[in-house]
Amino acid sequence: MHRTLLCFTLAVASLTAATDAATAQTAPPARFEQAQKNVEQGRYKAITSILVAQEGQVVYEHYFDAEGTEARRNTRSATKTVAGMLAGLAVADGRMSGSSRIFDLLPAQRRARMQHPDPRKLAISVEDLLTMSSLVECNDDNQFSRGNEERMYLVEDWVQFYADLPVQGFPAWMPKPADSPHGRSFRYCTAGVTTLGDVIQSAVREPLDAYAQRRLFDPLGIHAPEWQHSPLGLAQAGGGLGLRTRDLWKLGQLYLDGGRAGGQQLIPADWVRRSLAPQAVAREDADYGYLWWLMKIPFGASTLTAPTMAGNGGNAVFLLPEKRAVIVITTTNFNERQPHLHTFKLLTQDLLPAL
Repeated sequence: MHRTLLCFTLAVASLTAATDAATAQTAPPARFEQAQKNVEQGRYKAITSILVAQEGQVVYEHYFDAEGTEARRNTRSATKTVAGMLAGLAVADGRMSGSSRIFDLLPAQRRARMQHPDPRKLAISVEDLLTMSSLVECNDDNQFSRGNEERMYLVEDWVQFYADLPVQGFPAWMPKPADSPHGRSFRYCTAGVTTLGDVIQSAVREPLDAYAQRRLFDPLGIHAPEWQHSPLGLAQAGGGLGLRTRDLWKLGQLYLDGGRAGGQQLIPADWVRRSLAPQAVAREDADYGYLWWLMKIPFGASTLTAPTMAGNGGNAVFLLPEKRAVIVITTTNFNERQPHLHTFKLLTQDLLPAL
């Protein structure tokens, strides 16, 4: 759950019983032998699983721990991307829009109890939360930020924690939103996505985890996900969702295929397109969509843009549209220095060349 990147479709019917039964622990295809050897030798620390799919077919899958295929892996902030998917479904269901003001959707008590009331806070939209660009002072990458996620976990009501934050100040050395690309000032904020989860469940009038199961997971054949919850019982949209490696593949494949799965348009194609388009500049090497990192990956003489679900420890789901591929890497490198660098090197030095 803590932080995300700090340094850098096959029909669903075929993704259920037959494919889930495969363990893929046999000898790897020759082109992935070196990658598997490097992982087994500890070159990338504690990698727990790799799945590579191309043209909707698994071409390599291996589990490096004793948990195997059925383990629900805590992929930390990759959960945020799932929240973006659920927002798209709520929009498709006519329950809200990207321009909906979040405090119009949340229970009225949120506004009534709000500290630091400000008309600019009342104007915060769903899209502001999807793009990590709301105007409240919230930055997980700044330990002094009032909205840092570690402070949120110390209180009972995580959504009110977000609602009570003051408006961000922009001193002369910090670009103002109006002067930033896409008109947005990006600051990574877990509390905002936690709040988005409450916004979604308020809009659809159904608990977030139940809505996710009915509208997203059941159609994809994803069973028994392991949600984390706030002290008040809100399913945490900001991180910690436990999913199998193959479940993560299904989610990535869904977006690689433009929102289609099982012969149906599960998520509107326009929402997928907007989600994977640059909406804010996060860093020099990454733009940001709707809770998707858009990683710029050097590869040979070119640069690939890889929409990425990413979580602490280097857990990641990479979409590679040019290669019609999805790569899932799970890890337990939570206490390693620069864990995302291990994942990035595994991707660029071993897996991409094998494709």
